[in-house]
Amino acid sequence: MSCYHCGLPVPARESYPVTINGREELMCCIGCQAVATAIVEGGLESFYRFRTEINSRPDEEQVSALERWRVYDLPEVQSEFVLELDEQRSQASLLLENITCAACSWLIEKHLHSQPGVRSVTVNMATHRCTLVWDAEQQPLSEILSELATIGFMPHPATDKHQQDLLRHESRMSLMRLGVAAFGMMQVGMLAVYIYTGATDEWRDFFRWISLVLVTPVVLFSSWPFFRGAWIGLRHNNLTMDVPVALGIGLAYIASIWATVSGGGEVYFEAISTFAFFLLAGRYVEMRARHRNRQGFGNLAQLMPLTARRLDNDQQDLVPVKSLRPGERVLVLAGETFPCDGRVESGHSAAMEALLTGESRPVVKTPGETVIAGTLNTDSPLTVEVMATGADTRLSAIERLVEQATQEKPWQVALADKVARYFVGAVLVVCMAVFAFWWWYQPERALWVALSVLVVTCPCALGLAMPTALAAASTNLRQRGFLVAKGHVLETLTRITRVIFDKTGTLTKGRFVLDEVQLCDSLSRDRALSIGAALEANANHPVAKAFEPWAGNHKASDVRQFTAKGVEGRVDGKLYRLGNSDFATEITPGQTPPAAPDNTNLWLLLAGEGGPMAWFSVVDEVRPGAKSLVQHLTGDGLAVELLSGDRSGAVAELANTLGIEHYRAGATPEDKLARLRECQGAGDRVLMMGDGINDVPVLSAADVSVTVGSASDLAQTKADSVLLNDDLNTLADALRLARRTRRVIAQNLGFSLCYNLLALPLAAAGLIVPWVAALGMAGSSLVVVLNAMRLSRGIG
Repeated sequence: MSCYHCGLPVPARESYPVTINGREELMCCIGCQAVATAIVEGGLESFYRFRTEINSRPDEEQVSALERWRVYDLPEVQSEFVLELDEQRSQASLLLENITCAACSWLIEKHLHSQPGVRSVTVNMATHRCTLVWDAEQQPLSEILSELATIGFMPHPATDKHQQDLLRHESRMSLMRLGVAAFGMMQVGMLAVYIYTGATDEWRDFFRWISLVLVTPVVLFSSWPFFRGAWIGLRHNNLTMDVPVALGIGLAYIASIWATVSGGGEVYFEAISTFAFFLLAGRYVEMRARHRNRQGFGNLAQLMPLTARRLDNDQQDLVPVKSLRPGERVLVLAGETFPCDGRVESGHSAAMEALLTGESRPVVKTPGETVIAGTLNTDSPLTVEVMATGADTRLSAIERLVEQATQEKPWQVALADKVARYFVGAVLVVCMAVFAFWWWYQPERALWVALSVLVVTCPCALGLAMPTALAAASTNLRQRGFLVAKGHVLETLTRITRVIFDKTGTLTKGRFVLDEVQLCDSLSRDRALSIGAALEANANHPVAKAFEPWAGNHKASDVRQFTAKGVEGRVDGKLYRLGNSDFATEITPGQTPPAAPDNTNLWLLLAGEGGPMAWFSVVDEVRPGAKSLVQHLTGDGLAVELLSGDRSGAVAELANTLGIEHYRAGATPEDKLARLRECQGAGDRVLMMGDGINDVPVLSAADVSVTVGSASDLAQTKADSVLLNDDLNTLADALRLARRTRRVIAQNLGFSLCYNLLALPLAAAGLIVPWVAALGMAGSSLVVVLNAMRLSRGIG
């Protein structure tokens, strides 16, 4: 008697029964009994019907003990794999053991959704990665991890090392399967020469038995992924592309065994091994391309060093990067990688940021400049103040966006998968009709003709036509400094008719500097600047950077940010506001908002409860490539607009400089959103490029949204894509590559459809033997993959 859960023998004098689907099933130990009971009590008995492999036996201590998971409730441990989304929700990235099929993913998601603290859970069966969003106040993470272990899936924090181990395992297994198929093809091929060149009956039967022995590992080991994929698909009422391949190999193998045992009929051992080899060769090349694309996207954690030189009273200590905290100082020597996001305190050097921003030239770093974790210090030692580490760094934010993009499936890819499923169904119907005809016309050829039809028309090329092209194009853009964060971006970029820009931090660098100060009362210049710096100390908006040189003299409390208006807070117990004139004077009853000194620059008014105190003029610099980008867009027939919350005449001046005819100053977030809706209502497909919290509503509503790498975190999470460097011409490159991607996808779809339509009648007519069918199928897939990989190089 075998255990119903894990398949191991049930002890003779012991049994651990569980009632499943109305029947009492025996388990081998208390661990399996606990797992099965948890599954049944959760109403998930269907798992046992859908699973395709026996589960592993759980460790009894893992099932019964919660204590081992308590460590994952510690903040210092969670910092490695948990991201706080807001005050109530946190997101954990996990890697799970023992996932073998889609039923496992279904079981995990269903079981975790029954937990009170879980808000959402997604499982990627291909990568064994689980993304879990939960409310820590309702349920600690340790309880959720314990639940995963209870049903037999051991969780681990998702790290780059674990992911690389999985990729290596997949590559190694694929190469082993390919090698076994290659050996079987060569050996069976040699024996087939003897069989078909006049071997006597005795030797023919002997060679057939030897061929059977040699081809069996090819069927049971090398071809196992085809059978597993087909079985999973059929169990879930889904006709995958593995179905015709598995049918072809399985039927040919069974027919050949019958012919070998009975001593009559035809054998297809050489055809089985040959087209299994060609199919596996094609899939191996596809897998390598997929891994290469993933490495181009992510694996960014490999850029991070393991240790850093922390400075404590000029004493150097080599410490783990994970132990660094904001405010500490580190020394980074020439040739070393920055271990954190930070600000240069002393030293002059340059940093290579190409892997993150696409900027090929070294970027000069002087005191006050920021550095990015994972980039390379090239010239001289730098002393850096730590600003962010671990999951809070820009590197980690980019990696999360990359992961988000790879999890999404664009609608056209989903459509191609659906078409492929219907195509598989049609192929199976045609195959049965062809088999029936040949069985009537020439029975000895019926099986291999049907086999050729099954294999040659498998729509693998159709299924690869779009995913490979989109992955290659996204990798190319990522290397150029344009990060695609949502799956629909490349397709939608080809249909854009209007582009709307924000001004500050978007068309301009957003690196404001103080240009002029005009005092309104007896307050001293330094005092006014110190108050302004205290109010803006914790702000992430570009205007706040202009006050950094005067920071530290005072500290503000009760600070509140008002979207598109300004900031309010108390300094030395007194209430102040800094922002536009109307907003700043609201704290003074009866005060009429004063006019700005001029309409050219951006003026900020500092006001107290007694009235206006000082005007600050700040100026910004136009980003490189802004003018050429506008010229490129208008040259392509796209409408261009500038909507800015800035009320100064700088908006009109910038619009005239760049050649933008339609612009609006003083636009509130509501105004921007209303204009976007108006354009969309008129039939426009709108691309919005913005920066800052006040752009979040319009970024969310745009057909495609782009934010710059220095934007606030909230804006980045709402955007569909992120510009990682300062050169706006990268957006023009993205538009050109998107149109090129559409052409390549059209070529791939046209080729794959024409191939299948031409190959089907030839195979049905008996003009294509099985091994040629396999070669044609693998060749068509390789053509599609290689054509798509052209998108990983160049733009036009």
